[in-house]
Amino acid sequence: MTTASTVVLPHPSGDKRLKMLDATMKRHQYQQDALIEILHKAQELYGYLENDLLLYIAHKLKLPPSRVYGVATFYHLFSLAPQGVHSCVLCTGTACYVKGAQAILANVEKMAHIRAGETTTNGQLSLLTARCLGACGIAPAVVFDGTVLGNQTPESVCDRIQGWLENGTQ
Repeated sequence: MTTASTVVLPHPSGDKRLKMLDATMKRHQYQQDALIEILHKAQELYGYLENDLLLYIAHKLKLPPSRVYGVATFYHLFSLAPQGVHSCVLCTGTACYVKGAQAILANVEKMAHIRAGETTTNGQLSLLTARCLGACGIAPAVVFDGTVLGNQTPESVCDRIQGWLENGTQ
């Protein structure tokens, strides 16, 4: 008696991540309205969304590349460039702005030698801004590696980032 066994063929590119992305698209039945979920999976697998990957997704979902790129650039959680080991997201909403977010941003940019939206050359830090974190009561708010901290000062933020840049710790 013979048993049928399923043979899983590798993706033609040999990249296992692409095979996992294909499985996600198949699970969503290649539906165009699943684009955000598929982009999330792609970023989870690759760390960021490079142009070739966006084109691949557009082709598979039968969407214009401009639509995929538009969605990827609209949402601040998607990144089109490799991110640093650590991330610092500064809130620039009204409450944070009034309480000194611009001074924090200026000091961090000067100390780290990068501008908002960039990553340090050593790959330790990505500096980002957000329109509002929804933490207005603790303004100015900063997100360090996914943890929101409030009532920040230029000194407190720069101290934490300095530790990351010097030895990868806080």
